[in-house]
Amino acid sequence: MELTALIFLIGFIIWLTVNWKKKINISREPFSSEYRIILQKKVSFYENLNNADKQLFETRLQRFIAMVKITGINTIVEPLDIVLVAASAIIPIFSFKNWEYNNLNEVLLYPDAFNEAFNTKSNREKPVLGMVGNGAMQQVMILSKTALREGFDNKTDKNNTGIHEFVHLIDKTDGEIDGVPEYLLNKQYLLPWINMMHKNIKEILADNSDINPYGATNKAEFFAVVSEYFFKRPDSLKIKHPELYGLLEQIFKNNNIKTEKKKQD
Repeated sequence: MELTALIFLIGFIIWLTVNWKKKINISREPFSSEYRIILQKKVSFYENLNNADKQLFETRLQRFIAMVKITGINTIVEPLDIVLVAASAIIPIFSFKNWEYNNLNEVLLYPDAFNEAFNTKSNREKPVLGMVGNGAMQQVMILSKTALREGFDNKTDKNNTGIHEFVHLIDKTDGEIDGVPEYLLNKQYLLPWINMMHKNIKEILADNSDINPYGATNKAEFFAVVSEYFFKRPDSLKIKHPELYGLLEQIFKNNNIKTEKKKQD
């Protein structure tokens, strides 16, 4: 084995060992009662889980917080923000018990909307509420603190910026943010999913859909937008778009989650 390859292998083994020990230590720490109160008040997905799954959600949320740095840019990161960022990450991958965000090291939290140069928006610019970084910003996500909180405060709309951006990150796992989560979707559902995207985007463009018009921007945005809808207003989506709902269940394996209470409409 070449020296460079050997050094890389040793480094990788050390990294795995350190992270494994870190995860073990995290699992032994008691869950913060402050975090639990925030989950109970703000995160309907958590509230709708049975007791065993609530404990699992808490464990995974705790591990995410320990493994991913959350940094405020000209704003203070409060416990509420920490919990909502982590909940946004865990909700879409909750049915995948071993999922880790290996393509994310840090979440940057801006006080409000920003532009593509990561500056506070001006009136002339289209506001950005969230973004998955590329290039020099690889392994980084940027979120608007205001939009993050609004996504959990407003129980009646279909929007959640945090979930939206983490779905983009999940979409990116197979190499591209293209709206086709090949890593999650069984092959027999790939073509039906692509056809469903085209069909629904046409309906949005024809102003014949209740799906957020931003979903017609491209297939990647469609996937993220309807995922927000799926996790925020599942009952409404199931009634108005049953086939789309069924395919999203296949993607997120959400039909495996046992709940004690009916999801909020």
